[in-house]
Amino acid sequence: MSAVAARFTNLFPLWTVLAGITGLVYPPAITWMKGPWITVGLAVIMLGMGLTLAPVDFRRVLLRPWPVALGVALQYTVMPAAGYALARLFTLPPELAAGLILVACCPGGTASNVIAFLARVDVPLSVTMTALSTLLAAILTPALTYALAGSYMEISPLRLLLDTVQVVLAPIAAGMLLNRYLRGFTARLIPFAPAAAVIAIALIVGSVLGAKRDVLLESGGRVILAVVCLHATGFLLGYLASRLFVDETSARTISIEVGMQNSGLGVELANRNFPGRGADLPAAISATVHSLFGSALAALWRRAVQ
Repeated sequence: MSAVAARFTNLFPLWTVLAGITGLVYPPAITWMKGPWITVGLAVIMLGMGLTLAPVDFRRVLLRPWPVALGVALQYTVMPAAGYALARLFTLPPELAAGLILVACCPGGTASNVIAFLARVDVPLSVTMTALSTLLAAILTPALTYALAGSYMEISPLRLLLDTVQVVLAPIAAGMLLNRYLRGFTARLIPFAPAAAVIAIALIVGSVLGAKRDVLLESGGRVILAVVCLHATGFLLGYLASRLFVDETSARTISIEVGMQNSGLGVELANRNFPGRGADLPAAISATVHSLFGSALAALWRRAVQ
């Protein structure tokens, strides 16, 4: 069963695209995934990450501080700056601009670890960057979103901070505690955690696209193009900037990590802080776009090392 789950996980871009198409073509099939169900889905994703972590994993930061610090720094500079610039460039409506900036300020997602594995790059570095950027998200995501998106919509920095802590740190901490004290139980769950995360992400993406189909059509494709440019910038600058300082394999790993966001977190925070305004749409589009970009890079770089 674990082998089946692994193969299922490796096809996550396909499931994300299929869920998105389902939401656009026949919304009722998937829009039931809303409200508290999205919260549950994100908790599954974050809990799964926590199950795979232990305090010893963070020693990697001490053993390889430079690539990790560089990657996380690029994550929280390149993407937020690009999100703000693209929102201005495409003159997005306030709710879509705020949503684009919000997802740009989110940490790396677990999907980047799958892509790193498929691309045959440095998976431990990818996992460490994801874990560290996720922990830092409790402070940096609300702070950067407030600073960059405050001109578009009224934002409560305290509420955004509390929401981020609740949906990020709490389930990760729960997963780490389970991993620490119920190792036999978690050992049976861990092989299936990535597949559960893929299902949750796909359902969230399909639901948001289905619910916001009219907003997507009204935007005239600007929001899609803005999201495509956001992730293209992340992958490209993540690679070029890091290649100046680290080896090729590390630069490819950092490129993947910077270019792929935790879009599920973006959806949840948008729903909590900008309910009913379409701000969650950029995050849903983001999940599909970065999955496709990441898969293409994985195929390219996988051949390069064969």
